[in-house]
Amino acid sequence: MARVKLDQIDLRILRDLQDNGRITNVELAKRAGISPPPCLRRVRALEETGCIRGYHADLSAEALGFGVIVFAHVGLHSQAENDLVAFEQLAKSWPEVRECHMLAGETDFLLKIVALDWDSYQRFLTSKLTAAPNVSVVKSALAIRSATQRPGVPIEFSRADG
Repeated sequence: MARVKLDQIDLRILRDLQDNGRITNVELAKRAGISPPPCLRRVRALEETGCIRGYHADLSAEALGFGVIVFAHVGLHSQAENDLVAFEQLAKSWPEVRECHMLAGETDFLLKIVALDWDSYQRFLTSKLTAAPNVSVVKSALAIRSATQRPGVPIEFSRADG
């Protein structure tokens, strides 16, 4: 994907939306130092270029009863492109998988998986993940606690690519 040229106003809009996706356009424009109509046009342009992929609520796994987070290192028998894509599509279909990253090195994929409890994870592991086509090895790492969980990217307000 080609990099989009962003000015200081775009960066401010992105940072503020990343911090609070429910901010009103009027407040967003005020913070960016522009009026609401051009602010809305900029937000729409940022959405169209893919800088903004969507909006969501940040839910608490713990408050909703999901007490287990596991990082699964997955190795495949074949790393042919069609096999990699097939695994990615399968991982997308599993609601327990919250993140799926293809890696360079010893492990082919790193999955972030949430489960209600350890038994739920073990059922997912044995009935879905290790049973999946082309999976050769799975190494599970149980998260003990999460000190930092930040969505998005670190936006440097003083940097602009324009």
